[in-house]
Amino acid sequence: MASLMFVVFLVEVAVLVVNSLGATAISDFVWHAYNAISPKRTGAVSEQRKLQKEYLALRRDLHATSSQDEFAKWARLRRQHDKKLEELEANKRTLDTGRRSFDTTMTALRFIFTRGLQFLLPFWYAREPMFWLPHGWFPGYAEWLVAFPRAPRGSVSIASWQVACTVVLSLLKDTILALVALLQETLKTAKPVEAKKERKEAHFAANNAKDAKNE
Repeated sequence: MASLMFVVFLVEVAVLVVNSLGATAISDFVWHAYNAISPKRTGAVSEQRKLQKEYLALRRDLHATSSQDEFAKWARLRRQHDKKLEELEANKRTLDTGRRSFDTTMTALRFIFTRGLQFLLPFWYAREPMFWLPHGWFPGYAEWLVAFPRAPRGSVSIASWQVACTVVLSLLKDTILALVALLQETLKTAKPVEAKKERKEAHFAANNAKDAKNE
């Protein structure tokens, strides 16, 4: 059951990552990566930028043209402006539709491979022992507890293994965050001390230079 234990661990890691970074941030990152590597999406995004550039140019020309003094030119620019705006909006609707479909797919996949597996695996493998405890090392109530709900007595159930993975990963996350915060605080404290030391050294050097000049 080593492979199943590893799968459970990976599922808990995925849940922790999603909860820590946020589903929206992950979806945005994957969406931008997909746009960068997909030729079809890259072409659609490039076309949208091209349409925006052309629309803005026409808009500037239209605003710079008088509808009274240059009516013919203004009318021509107006038609081009309106047509380009329709193309821009149509292309944007296509991109928005693709993004909505992508978000729906990402939500489904995220649920299946995180929360879905998190509930399905303990239910499906409730009777399977993850590993066996050394015989006689633990009291009977402890063996019953770690085998809960339906694993053989003396073994560790998938539910207990899942809880253990969650607790260990949570502690690891808190430890890393605490170390990062401590490092940031140390660097923040070290900067004023270093600056004060540099000022003292500069003042000492200035005094030495002054004394040397007086001599």
